[in-house]
Amino acid sequence: MKDVKIVPAVLTDDPAAFECMLNQLESFAPSAQIDIMDGQFVPSLSIPPEVLGRYKPRFASEIHLMTLNPEEYLTYCKQHGAFRVIFHFEATTRPEYVISRIKELGFQAGLAVNPETPVSDFAYLVPQLDMVLFMSVIPGFYGAPFIPEVLLKVKEFKRRFPETEIGLDGGAKEGNIPEIVAAGVNDICVGSAIFRQTDPKSSYLYLDKLAKNASKEAGI
Repeated sequence: MKDVKIVPAVLTDDPAAFECMLNQLESFAPSAQIDIMDGQFVPSLSIPPEVLGRYKPRFASEIHLMTLNPEEYLTYCKQHGAFRVIFHFEATTRPEYVISRIKELGFQAGLAVNPETPVSDFAYLVPQLDMVLFMSVIPGFYGAPFIPEVLLKVKEFKRRFPETEIGLDGGAKEGNIPEIVAAGVNDICVGSAIFRQTDPKSSYLYLDKLAKNASKEAGI
C-alpha cells in the first residue's frame, strides 16, 4: 500500500519567485514538483532550465518537463539534484529512448499523459516506468479547470497496473481531493491551492491531512 500525499507544484517564470517558493517549501514540504515549460509543447514559459542548477533543495525534488525534446533538459535536472524526471508521452516520438536516458543518469522515470490520451496508447511503456502522472487539466497554467473524466482513466489504469505509482496534476482542491484519492491516486500535485493562498504552509498541511484522512476512509 502506497502513501497518499500532497506534492506542491512550483510553476513560475520569475527566478526570484522560484527561489522564494523553494525557500518556503523547505520549511514544510518533504517533496515537491518543479514544472519546466518551453512555450512550445505548452503555450507558457517557466524559468529557464539553467536556473535549476542554482538550487539544490533539502526536500525531494522531481522535475516535470512540459517540453519538446525532454532529453535535452536532463543535465539541468542532474545539476539540480532531482530524484525523478517526468516527461510527456505526447512530447516525443521516442519515449523509450527518453526513459533510457533518464535511467542512465540515475533518475526515477515518470511519464505524464494529457487528458485526451487513452491508457491503451502508453500501456506498453508502464513496465519501464516508476510512476505515471495523469494531467487533470490542460497543461501549462496555474488555476486551470479540473477535468473530472480523467479519474475514469485513473481507475482503469489502477485496475490494469495496481503496483505502479499514480500521480495526478491539476485542479486539485479541498472539494475534490476525496474523490481523487478514492480513484487510486498516490501523489496529488497542487499548485494554486497552495501558492496562491495567504499562508502556503497552512494550505499544504490542511490539504495533506485531508488526503490522508480520505485515504483512511476509503481503506486505501
